[in-house]
Formats: sequence, C-alpha cells, structure tokens
Amino acid sequence: MAVAMLMLCGISAQAQMKRSDDFHAKYQLKEVVVMSRHNIRSPLSSGAAYQRVTPYEWFEWSSPGSQLSLRGGVMETTMGQFFRKWVVSENLLPDNYRPEGDDVLFYANSRQRTFATAKYFSAGFLPFANVEITHKYEEDKMDPVFTPKFTKMNDTYRQEVIAEMQTLHGGPQAWMNAQKATLDLMEEIIDMAHSPAALQGDSTHFWFDDTQFKIEKDDEPKMSGGYTLANSVADALVLQCYETESMTAFGHELSVEQWRAICAVKEVYDGLLFTSHRAAVNLAYPLVSRIREELQRQDRKFMFLCGHDSNLASIGAALGLVFPETVRALELHTPIGSKIVFEKWSDGTDEYVAVNLVYQAVDQLQGRTLLSLDVPPMVLPVTVKGLTANSDGLYRLSDLDARFVEAMEEYEAISDTPDAVGAVKPVEKAPSSAIFNLHGQRLQHLQKGVNIVGGRKYARRHEDLKR
Repeated sequence: MAVAMLMLCGISAQAQMKRSDDFHAKYQLKEVVVMSRHNIRSPLSSGAAYQRVTPYEWFEWSSPGSQLSLRGGVMETTMGQFFRKWVVSENLLPDNYRPEGDDVLFYANSRQRTFATAKYFSAGFLPFANVEITHKYEEDKMDPVFTPKFTKMNDTYRQEVIAEMQTLHGGPQAWMNAQKATLDLMEEIIDMAHSPAALQGDSTHFWFDDTQFKIEKDDEPKMSGGYTLANSVADALVLQCYETESMTAFGHELSVEQWRAICAVKEVYDGLLFTSHRAAVNLAYPLVSRIREELQRQDRKFMFLCGHDSNLASIGAALGLVFPETVRALELHTPIGSKIVFEKWSDGTDEYVAVNLVYQAVDQLQGRTLLSLDVPPMVLPVTVKGLTANSDGLYRLSDLDARFVEAMEEYEAISDTPDAVGAVKPVEKAPSSAIFNLHGQRLQHLQKGVNIVGGRKYARRHEDLKR
C-alpha cells in the first residue's frame, strides 16, 4: 500500500521529462554532463559497529563491504539504457553509437562501487562499444578529484566553517531534538537493548550530544561522537530495505514516512559535514571546475562522472543548487544512484542549461523495473539560488557559468596558512612526486589551480609559480 501511494505521488514528476514540440522547435540538445552517485552497495565495512548493536542477522549482502551490489549493477545498467533511449530521441547520439575522439567520456573515482557503477551504466548506454572508464588508481583507492578534502586552510577559515556547520538544520539542539523520535524507533527495530553491545555493557542507546567536528587541511570534514553509530545503522537499514524488496525491517512493518525519517538520520549527518557553503567551495573545487570546463566545450557530447553522495552534496552547496524534495524515494534529496544532470541546449544564437535530479524510485529499485521513455526514472528540476530560469525552465549558460566562477573565486580567496594546524609540507619538498591535472594528464610542472601531487590534492596559486 505504501509503495502504491508513492507511485501515485510520482506521476506529475515524470511528466517533466516530456519536452513539448514547441520546445524542440526552439532548442537543440548539444551536450549532457552527468554527475552521478554510485548505485546500491553493501554497508561500508563488514564486521562494523552496526552489526554489534542488534541480535538479528543482517541481510546476506551480495558483495563485499562497500562494493556495488548485484542489484546495484542491474539497476545502473537499466539507467544507462534509459539515458541511451533519451539521447537518441533528442538526436544527440545515434543508436548503438561507438564513440569517436573525445565526444564521450566516462570518469569515475577508483573505488569499486563508483567504477563499477560507471561501467554498468556504460554497458546500458553504449552497448555496441567497449567504453573505457577513466580512473587513476588501483581498486578502492580514492581519487583526490572525488575526495571531498580541504586543500586550503587557515585558523580563521576553520572557525568560519565550524560556525556555519553549527547553524545547519536549525542548530545543534534543533536537529538533535528532531532526530530523537527516529533514533528511539531505530533502537526498537534492531532490538538494541538485547544486542551483543548491550549485553557487554557497551551501547544500549543511540546518543548524539557529544558531536564535534574536525576540520583540517588535506582531510575530509569529520564528525566524532555517538551520532556516527546512528548514521551507520540507518545506512545499513536502508540498504537492506532495497536489497530485500521489503518495507519491513526485522519484523517491523514501516511506513514510507518512517523510512524517510531513518534516511534523514544519514542525510543530517552528511549535510552537517558537506553542505555548509564555506566548506563546500573548498571540498568541491576540483569537480566544480571540471564540470564548468565540460559545459564550455564544443566537442563533447556526453560526460559521465561517478562519485559519492558527498560529491553531489558539496557541489550543490558550492553552486547554490536547490535540490527538490524527492517523491517515490526514501532519501529526501539525493537518493542512491541519483544524478545531477546538466543539459546544454542551443537555440542557434545562445546556449542554455537545464539542471535536473534523476533517480530511480524505491519501487523501481525493489522491483528491478526496466526503464524506458514510457517508464522513466524520476526526473525533478533543480533550481539555482539567485538565478532566474526562462519560461522553458532553462538557465542561460553565461549566467550559470558566472555562478561557477563565483564559487571558484571564493575558493581562490581562501588564504592557505603554512603553519595552520593540519597543513601539509610544501610540495617543493617532494619533487619526485608524480603531478597530474584534474583531467588525469601527467604534468612536468605545477600549474595554477588544483594539482594532484603524489596522490593528494594541492592548491597552487599564480604568485607561487613565479618563485
């Protein structure tokens, strides 16, 4: 019944995929840039704390810890097939296309779940081509381009970031109070009181009043405290829901509203770490600059980037993207496997961009629904704070580009204090380290902006190059 109600709620959202004849008479699709989150995975680590806080046996995952599940691979192939049908219908690419030159590019983080997501998508998208997925490192090493790390830091900036984090979700007391009822529900669902952890005198309740943030250079934003355990359990519960095709968890029949509340536990966690604007312009700089460059190209037809929910969150916060509240989904804003899709259109004189959030509904994930133009995924418009779309729902590319530039300039304006806590040694100390740009191309010398040096992001200013 709950899933059926979700299906009814989503009918109006699907209609936004359908472009009118008048629209097609005015515009031609020139390029598509997709920033994707990986599809369904197993929990991040086997033998983790989430297993100790329940006496129940979790679902037997179809993949090792943190890797793309078998269902995730099937669903991403289906998503690729949908995108193939769509771009063919828009005359961007011919059916069964085999790429030539640089007109199609796939680039994924080197984690198994992101690389595999890109590979499965490419199989559905270009079934007649053996698409190479660009990635830089061996399996499961993080590519710095997709790693939301701070590459600039000073003590004042650190305090600004923490202060902004403290205001998110209405402030600490507000978000803690908002999560209390859901944490109580989760304790009941997993029977935490009779778990191995409880019997050993360890965890008997979820707690969250000891939350602290750690913000350092060359590291991701981190949270310490009991709320991290709640985040891990919420993550595992939702993944189990997808994999078992059931809205029941350990014998508890849950409503859609309860599942969305459980998802909100994780989304609050991610939001606190990755969606403060001051942090996001730093964390997302490599991907923001890369997507901007892609939208300026004239030779590219399709670009697929695959990373993580933290990437979508930080890109959105850096650019002022306003994600819609989802329908037919458990997650509130960026569901598993979701994609920010930048569509570049031309009217023959000017260029425009539509920004959409594309994801598979929960009933499509559980039912392994085959997608098509007649049975599409969910497609919801993403608005850009401070910009006005035209009557056709498109933003001028020049206006959106100015927003990209603004975010990049905010990053450039952050001073990098060498003696700030957590600062790394200057790159000149390690001249033998391999240097790459954000395209993965090997460089002989540092260039302005962000370089990848010895597997780490390094911000290089113009004045440094003169030394």
